[in-house]
Amino acid sequence: MSVPAVEVAISHAVAPADQEDAPVTAVLLHGYGSNEHDLAGLSAALPDGLPWFSPRAPLRTPNGGAAWFPISTPGSPDPAPVAAATDAIWAWVDAQLGPDALVLPIGFSQGGLMASQLLRTRPERVAATVVLAGFVQATPQRADAWLATSRPPAFWGRGDADGVIAGPAVDRTAAWLPAHTTLEQHVYPGLGHGISAQEVDDLRTFLRRVLTTPGAPEAPAPSPAAP
Repeated sequence: MSVPAVEVAISHAVAPADQEDAPVTAVLLHGYGSNEHDLAGLSAALPDGLPWFSPRAPLRTPNGGAAWFPISTPGSPDPAPVAAATDAIWAWVDAQLGPDALVLPIGFSQGGLMASQLLRTRPERVAATVVLAGFVQATPQRADAWLATSRPPAFWGRGDADGVIAGPAVDRTAAWLPAHTTLEQHVYPGLGHGISAQEVDDLRTFLRRVLTTPGAPEAPAPSPAAP
């Protein structure tokens, strides 16, 4: 399958000179129909000096936005487009940040699934994972067994009034994340498909805890070889 190049408009919170020496970089992954500017406000939740980039998803949507993969059955995407999008993100990360760069994926909605995909495919490259109003896919991934033992840190936040993410996808995520990560989970009363100020505060606290020294997280052990 031909993987489309990820169109990218790069934003960052610090000067490029600081980026060159950064041990970890946040990668902000927007949701369906949005664009690379959507999650820029989350940079306020990052530890001081942590650089970030926000790529645009490779597929165009009818509203002029972008998507990581087409929507077929809500909450249960076809595995092939998800795998193609995952490969495209990693190709972009390798090209922009380097083949050994450690990343902190933060994804909203469809981007939340992509954040979990980065964890499930190359966990040795992921400092921590943040899923906001998102979910995980059902298809097993190459590092799942390793993750069940290593349990790296993850944050999952969602609103109890979110009518966008299908119930089975929420249930699947509620089972998978605690079994494969050291999970911090928050459910926000009355919140729909969005991100609240309280959630940003909780995310800020989480990141300062798991990135124990600013810009120097504990690196995960190498993932198993691909089957």
